[in-house]
Amino acid sequence: MNLVFAGTPEFAVPSLRTLQDTGHRILAVYTQPDRPAGRGRQIAESPVKRLAVHYGLRVVQPPNFKSDMVVAELRALQPDAMIVVAYGLILSPAVLEIPRYGCLNVHASLLPRWRGAAPIQRAIEAGDTLTGVTIMQMDTGLDTGDILDTAVTTIAETDTCEILHDRLAELGAETLDGTLTRLAAGAATRHPQDPGGASYAAKLSKEEARLDWRQPALILHRQIRAFNPWPVAHTTWRDRVLRLWEVGPLGSPKDTSAPPGTLVAAGADGVYVQTGRGVLNVTRLQIEGGRPLEAAAFLRGHPLAAGAVLGG
Repeated sequence: MNLVFAGTPEFAVPSLRTLQDTGHRILAVYTQPDRPAGRGRQIAESPVKRLAVHYGLRVVQPPNFKSDMVVAELRALQPDAMIVVAYGLILSPAVLEIPRYGCLNVHASLLPRWRGAAPIQRAIEAGDTLTGVTIMQMDTGLDTGDILDTAVTTIAETDTCEILHDRLAELGAETLDGTLTRLAAGAATRHPQDPGGASYAAKLSKEEARLDWRQPALILHRQIRAFNPWPVAHTTWRDRVLRLWEVGPLGSPKDTSAPPGTLVAAGADGVYVQTGRGVLNVTRLQIEGGRPLEAAAFLRGHPLAAGAVLGG
């Protein structure tokens, strides 16, 4: 098929790679404008742009689609479909109507569950055991279009957002390939979403990553996994920020009588913290100004021991 691809972050890279490798003709790649990134705030290209340049594809980077010239340029390409994967810009109704088969979106949830900006993080935070990807026919609503295909994966107790993100990115690319094959053959079917099952995945903020040790261990366990790699769950220790990257399995050891936030044990297998209900084992930590370390390495350089209080 003759395709236009629109995407920006790493999540979109496997889909672009799959389209290129399976022989589709990619007329242009739309991605967000280059922006400052990292500590040095140097101007950086998006991951999608870097891959598109590697393939020698035409790259287009409009700030939005409000310009008639931008819309006309896209219309002149006469694409069969526009594939949208975490692009980050709103497509106007005029843009949605340009491709022969419309605009298809690869979304990282089982719609209508978790519409919005942070579906992977919110699924982990909510304790969902299943998630997946949806190939959706885009309309003017927020992730409200008809469903063309889905693929399911489980959320393991050890999955962080980073791990699940990478798995869903590959699953999305694979599912997209099958959808386009059926679309080209006239065999694709679509069905509307059930609005009664919809939930909204709000964008993450740095403020919500500060842990409240009065919460149950189950809730904190999910938050730490959901906020890795950003904004990273954190607390304080000796008036310094302590970032918590990874946690061990739930359920051991049992509750103690210590106040929430108190370390009840610390060793090579983790730092055990009493919560509002249950004990949480933190296995990877980062002190302010340092780098993330496994518990054993962290404890060799920092005198964190039973009786210490976090978040005070």
